[in-house]
Amino acid sequence: MGPRATLRTKHQSPAATSAEAAGLRWLRVDGGPPVSFVHSAEEGALVIDEIPVGEPNLQAAVTFGRRLAVLHLAGAEAFGSPPPGGPREATIGLAPMLNEPSAEWPSWFASHRIEPYARQAGVDVGEVCARISEIAGPPEPPARLHGDLWSGNVLWGADGQVWLIDPAAHGGHRESDLAMLQLFGCPFLDHVLGAYQEVAPLADGWQARVPLHQLFPLLVHAVLFGGGYRAQALAAARAALRG
Repeated sequence: MGPRATLRTKHQSPAATSAEAAGLRWLRVDGGPPVSFVHSAEEGALVIDEIPVGEPNLQAAVTFGRRLAVLHLAGAEAFGSPPPGGPREATIGLAPMLNEPSAEWPSWFASHRIEPYARQAGVDVGEVCARISEIAGPPEPPARLHGDLWSGNVLWGADGQVWLIDPAAHGGHRESDLAMLQLFGCPFLDHVLGAYQEVAPLADGWQARVPLHQLFPLLVHAVLFGGGYRAQALAAARAALRG
């Protein structure tokens, strides 16, 4: 168990509270990265452990990579499946996110993670969606995803461990978590990815698929913040098509 001396209360909508609590509980996997213990989640108030913050270090990064692989390998019922007890209508950051289960990743990713946000952002990614089965890589089983794994949700704890916070957890493709981790930078990233592959090697060509998986968070940012994120999303779409 992690530090338990101090509690933190997050006030948000009841739906967001329910989704985050379900996600945190689902992400508590033996051998996986540590996450805050959920003490209560009622009427928009989520009470969790407060994690004292430390500094990034190499050994913590290596351990995190291995533990993240264990988390992904814990699996999910389907692509798009919410955590047990989690809502179908969830959020990623401040944007709505629909958890609609599917047995097949490419069409699910196109219809539930690319197209809705591309329409709202006014970004044309139709060719990516049309060719997604061609560029998606080999089939994989559903992974247990954090779902919003940018560097701000990777907390380097004072206890020397890397903690996961603020999830948008669902069943998905494990390359999506890794691509988001690369999107805004992460300390010791090469060591994280190297250690990950010691436990769960990635399929050939995974580097070329990073832009495809980054398209979803870039489109979410384009919807929420506009500006240069539209251009970044278009650049990612072009890179995904080039493979």
